Amino acid sequence: MNSIVKMGGTLFAFSAVAALLLAGTNEITKPIIEQRDLQANNEARTQVLPGSKDFKEIDKSEYSSANAPTVKEVFQGIDGSNEIGYTIKTSPKGYGGDIELTIGISKDGKIMGVNVGNNTETPGLGAKAADPAFKDQYKGKEVSTPIEVEKSGVASGNKVKAISGATITSNAVTDGVNEAIEIYNAVNK
Repeated sequence: MNSIVKMGGTLFAFSAVAALLLAGTNEITKPIIEQRDLQANNEARTQVLPGSKDFKEIDKSEYSSANAPTVKEVFQGIDGSNEIGYTIKTSPKGYGGDIELTIGISKDGKIMGVNVGNNTETPGLGAKAADPAFKDQYKGKEVSTPIEVEKSGVASGNKVKAISGATITSNAVTDGVNEAIEIYNAVNK
């Protein structure tokens, strides 16, 4: 009985020390991780809305009427006093989980770019959503009508060609872009 208590106490001590070390490491690295996330978000905004020098966050009350449940944040891109457009971050559910998207829409209603960030899509299939061959299909599309996925044939007008073997991912990215369009239209009433 005494050896069981001794072993239990030793195990508890090791577990407590390990938990304290992990908590300490988390506290030390937390500001670094937050800084890197902020830097990655700013790079994504700049990439999808070229010409913007600064970004101003839009209050959620300005777009709460839009049907866009996966929208995480909306920023207005500006250059001095000139409005360039908006960046909208969405997180639609793909095949492997949430797909982090940043979509840039110019003030005249054209998609300027789509950045595919963190995702857990299948390598070689859904992960191709981050390839320029797929995500660049959205560039230049008008936000007057929703975008649709074309599974076969040639995509034209408001359609994009699906990634072969990854229709769920293609639909998820398109849903995220369509939610960004909803937000854009709500902010620009």
